Amino acid sequence: MFPSFLPSTVGQLTESTSITLAENIQSQAIATPLTNQAITTTYVQQGTGGTPILLIHGFDSSVLEFRRLLPLLARENETWAVDLLGFGFTERIPGTPFSPLAIKTHLYHFWKTLINQPVIVVGASMGGAAAIDFTLTYPEVVEKLVLIDSAGVKGGSPLTKFMFPPLDAFAANFLRNPQVRDRISRAAYKNKLLASLDAQCCAASHLEMPYWSQSIITFTKSGGYTAFKLPQLSAIVAPTLILWGDTDQILGTVDAKKFQQAIPQSQLIWITDSGHVPHLEQPEITAQHILQFRD
Repeated sequence: MFPSFLPSTVGQLTESTSITLAENIQSQAIATPLTNQAITTTYVQQGTGGTPILLIHGFDSSVLEFRRLLPLLARENETWAVDLLGFGFTERIPGTPFSPLAIKTHLYHFWKTLINQPVIVVGASMGGAAAIDFTLTYPEVVEKLVLIDSAGVKGGSPLTKFMFPPLDAFAANFLRNPQVRDRISRAAYKNKLLASLDAQCCAASHLEMPYWSQSIITFTKSGGYTAFKLPQLSAIVAPTLILWGDTDQILGTVDAKKFQQAIPQSQLIWITDSGHVPHLEQPEITAQHILQFRD
């Protein structure tokens, strides 16, 4: 049975990993200084032992992004995935400042409430930028950092120029369009067969959450995650693993080397036969590298 707070569209999931992860999504009211009321935050927690691993999804995504990776990590380690503020199935309270600053504030209070010990933070795509921002702000929280085809070398969103009335609503509806989302999904994979109907459902179920459009518009108007400057990246003290699909058509491959050059204690590993989402295309290899890095 799926949790009652999830949209009915999760009933269209067909793959066992997707169904199982959706069935295990939990929610917790998280008190933050962002709003007067606690924010009902959705997450998945599985596994025991080791330094907790915290998975952070990409732009306009959810914990379902980790449907293949999380169970593999949880076999050997306590593993969490959380829906960021303004994304996934986490509550969107009108008037909340959906921005990178608000995201890391909410993430910190989620960590403080439910984990409250140093973690290995794993960020994919925009989640990588969120993970970097979190690591720089709360270095005492992050024991190690893993970046999977991470944003953060280039900044901003191409949607920003459209975020004024009435084009802001048009831009959000454009992003909601199933054909647009299918094209993005296909571009993310090297193996286009993985851009299945189940994958589309995983990528779109959260669009049915209340105030989805408003939160996307507000986040994009905030400017999103800007490019990190070299002094910022060189200030990362946590050992860092950079995992990158060797045929990434979303961000390309040049940024991987830039991260490696800029972050002091970093190593770069290419994931072969993978596009922008190696945690979905090559989950076993990705999990193996993260678990080895953990040790």
